[in-house]
Amino acid sequence: MSAIVQLHHVYKAYTLGDVTQQVLNDVSLTIDKSEFVAITGPSGNGKSTLLNLITGIDRANQGDIVVCGQRLQQLSEEQLSRWRGIHVGIIFQFFQLLPALSLLQNILLAMAFTNAIPKAQRKARAKELLALVGLAHKAHHLPSQVSGGQQQRAAIARALANNPELLIADEPTGNLDAATADTVFELFTQLHQQGKTIVLVTHNDALAASASRQIVFSTGRLIESHTKMANP
Repeated sequence: MSAIVQLHHVYKAYTLGDVTQQVLNDVSLTIDKSEFVAITGPSGNGKSTLLNLITGIDRANQGDIVVCGQRLQQLSEEQLSRWRGIHVGIIFQFFQLLPALSLLQNILLAMAFTNAIPKAQRKARAKELLALVGLAHKAHHLPSQVSGGQQQRAAIARALANNPELLIADEPTGNLDAATADTVFELFTQLHQQGKTIVLVTHNDALAASASRQIVFSTGRLIESHTKMANP
């Protein structure tokens, strides 16, 4: 397997006034292509910060981060934004769909931002992605006109818009009821079976158990990593 995420001795701290809080302490981590990794642990221990560093939303104070073959510290903010749009699909807890656009238009906008997909192919691809997540019949609905679970599935379709190498999700079921969360679990499992590399933060034990590997964070450190044995 080839590594898609590599962190080497990464540190991250935030300073507010005279107070500095160390969030990540000497984190080294490798995630291989096609892995499905769940990051768990107590709140406030650096999990979301880790995702922000992997996606280039935030920058480390020290250490080396290579994602999809790119050393992130070498990129400007503008370059990071374009790199992220092409290589990384991000799924948030609160969906973050644009409310004035239909579900279809939200996906088309993600494609327009990077121009990674030829313009003539975008509408057909957006419809295919909505069908993949079971929302073909809701393509022209606004986010406010569908349920929370449907909004999250639409957000997953949007994250897949440019066929990224890596999917990142931060508490993707944190705002959903248990029954709706199950449909999102199934979708992540399906995407993993299709070869997608998925890294997510979750407090949901069932979702973590569905991953092929679990990483436990505490006090800003990777303290445990378990890989699920494949079925014979």
